[in-house]
Amino acid sequence: MFSRTKSVITAALLLSLPLSLRSFAGDAGTDRGDLRPPAPIRQLAPTYKIQAGIDGEIYPVFANYASLQRQGDRTFGVVSVTLSNTSQEPMSRRISVKIPGWSDQEIQTVAVNPGVTRTVVFAPAFLLRLYQNHEITAATAQVTITDPASNSSYETTLPVRLRSAEDMFWGNGFKYASFIASWVTPHDRNVETVLSRAKHFTVDHRLPGYETWKTVAQQEQETYREARAIFNALQRGGLSYVKSSATLGDHKGVSERVRMPRISLAENSANCIDAAVMYASLFENLGMDASIVIVPGHAYAGVRVAEGSPKFLLIDVALTGRSTFDSAVASAQNGIATHAPSAVTQVMVQKARSSGIYPMP
Repeated sequence: MFSRTKSVITAALLLSLPLSLRSFAGDAGTDRGDLRPPAPIRQLAPTYKIQAGIDGEIYPVFANYASLQRQGDRTFGVVSVTLSNTSQEPMSRRISVKIPGWSDQEIQTVAVNPGVTRTVVFAPAFLLRLYQNHEITAATAQVTITDPASNSSYETTLPVRLRSAEDMFWGNGFKYASFIASWVTPHDRNVETVLSRAKHFTVDHRLPGYETWKTVAQQEQETYREARAIFNALQRGGLSYVKSSATLGDHKGVSERVRMPRISLAENSANCIDAAVMYASLFENLGMDASIVIVPGHAYAGVRVAEGSPKFLLIDVALTGRSTFDSAVASAQNGIATHAPSAVTQVMVQKARSSGIYPMP
């Protein structure tokens, strides 16, 4: 009995062994080596490109403008970061930009879809020392890009050159001429002082700006009277022509030094563009529609003669220290007439303000 039972068990074991082997090996009909998980698809790392200023040079006039814009409204900034997402998944990055010792830190979080390249512009608020700097100087832009998901970071620095606060970048064909309105500072104390002196050169000791209750002809007469008083006050104060437009750095053909009105008034020195922004500051302070007219090699100041009038009083302000008011007006008319209209660029200060161009600190 025991011998017969032993034979049955042995037969059962022999039958079950091949069945077990077939069951294990039959997974997808392959051998055991194919059971390893497939290698993960390698995700390509995103690429970053960092640029600063105009060919690495940061102009305070543009830095001030951009920092006053809302992030979504900016068309350019001090530093731009271009992110290329070469992976198959959306990515998010936290980007911080700072110029240590010169600016605050600006942080933006950016989402970039797969296969998309996106450029983000940064314009951190600069410290007051930038606008008190009068020579080109070296600095460093610091950029940190963090992946919130993995908390990994990419850090880099970029050498930059900070231009003098007085450097104006005109661009080819005076493309950026409207930014000269940043030099028009109507609320500067030195401007206020000139106006307090100028009122004494009028019969009634008044500088009321436009008085809309008057007729257009009367307003025009008043505008001439006030402009003459300002001209005479500046002349009596000793203002004279001193050329000082040389600047350091690149783009010499399309940039120049322009004194702020407070500097010109403190030193009683101004060239044509210096004096033009100074006069514009005085007119804007009075609530008048000021303009700066630029032609190749020269600049004039202008003011609308009456509210809503198409006519402007133009002054060759470079003559303030050595001529009469009437001669300066005639010189402006004659000088502009020698240029084709396409060569004359008129910057309307009020229009520049509407587009977000405000006085530099």
